[in-house]
Amino acid sequence: MKMHHHLFICFSLIALVSTSASAQTDQNLTLSDAEKIAIQNHPKIQAAMYSATAAEAQVTQARSAYYPMAYGSLTGVEAESNSRVAAGGLNNPIIYDRYANGVTVNQLITDFGRTHQLVKSSNFHAQAQQANVVTSRADVLLQVDQAYFSVLKAQAVLTVAEQTVNERQLVADQVRVLEKNKIKSGLDVSFANVGLAQAQLLLIQAQNDLQASFAELSTALGYSDQRTFQLSEEPLPPAPPSDVTGLIQQALKDRPELVSQRFEVNSAQSYTTAERDLWFPTISAVATAGLVPVAQEPLAPRYAAAGFNVNIPLFNGFLYSSLRDEANSRARVQEQHLRDLQNRIVRDVGRAWLGAKSAYQRLAVTDQLLKEANGALDLAQSRYNLGLSSIVELSQAQLNQTQAQIEQASAKYDYAIQISVLNYQFGNLN
Repeated sequence: MKMHHHLFICFSLIALVSTSASAQTDQNLTLSDAEKIAIQNHPKIQAAMYSATAAEAQVTQARSAYYPMAYGSLTGVEAESNSRVAAGGLNNPIIYDRYANGVTVNQLITDFGRTHQLVKSSNFHAQAQQANVVTSRADVLLQVDQAYFSVLKAQAVLTVAEQTVNERQLVADQVRVLEKNKIKSGLDVSFANVGLAQAQLLLIQAQNDLQASFAELSTALGYSDQRTFQLSEEPLPPAPPSDVTGLIQQALKDRPELVSQRFEVNSAQSYTTAERDLWFPTISAVATAGLVPVAQEPLAPRYAAAGFNVNIPLFNGFLYSSLRDEANSRARVQEQHLRDLQNRIVRDVGRAWLGAKSAYQRLAVTDQLLKEANGALDLAQSRYNLGLSSIVELSQAQLNQTQAQIEQASAKYDYAIQISVLNYQFGNLN
């Protein structure tokens, strides 16, 4: 018995020291503060924003075909007298000693819509990546909400565990005194000690769960190290909506994953059209001009020329048709992904709504359960004190009360978590 008493003292001292140390460094935190920290700090959101920036750069890359491409050239040649290129080409151009510099400009006149479709595809993809930023934000906010309420829940359970240890210690001390006075037996002392040991185990588990919850919250906030906080209580959310139909319709409209996937479908369809347009001709213009300050006699001191070029695809080993077929198949893949995502969202909204309703109903039930358990314990304690029942009945009543206290303490935070999940599922968490 002394060993149990010493263990309890050790656990209490450890909890007191850790609480005193953390009280000096813990940061006060509300749920709103936690969400703001996560939005600014979480790497998942930062990565999504960089992906969106990269996608916007791809739009500029695709649009660059509309603008002229200009480049400058510096050329110097020293050749043998009267030398010509005699192999490797169909012409025999003569080579002159010279040094020249000039500018060449190429401008696409039209490719009959292919560049336009490529720009559309890139733009849709960029919008999809922007929607993914919203998705990442919602994912992080859900993790923060769940971790935040899990910490509050763990703290509530820890309070129950500490109270249970104190109450079981008091009962064990009383039974020990009664056993010394030959009023109760050693069996009663053993049962009381078992109840105390169970309470101490509950306290150890509650302390561990609290530290694990703080670790989850630290990660959700984007911190690489574990931190502890002084969390503020949040008001209980209102009852969930009575009808799930409106939530499903809102989810199908507002869920950022669906918005992103619709843009991806549009992007793939535009790209398919662009690949089809490979078969169309391309018309471009070219102009070049420059100076020849050093050259052999036949060359003029300057040059200038302009022209146009029309490329008409005739045969390329079925490359263009294969590219079009591939793009078309990939567009069909994106369409099926969209269908699958819609089906899963409808399912998830329904499940989240049922979970929120169930958690809301548990609030009243757990209050009633605790009330009944407290009454049963009072009755069992009185019967035991009067010698009308055994220690087994009292121990069972104590156990029922502890379980009811844990259920009642947890129900509030479980409901808050379920409401956050429901808000996430129909696109209202951002």
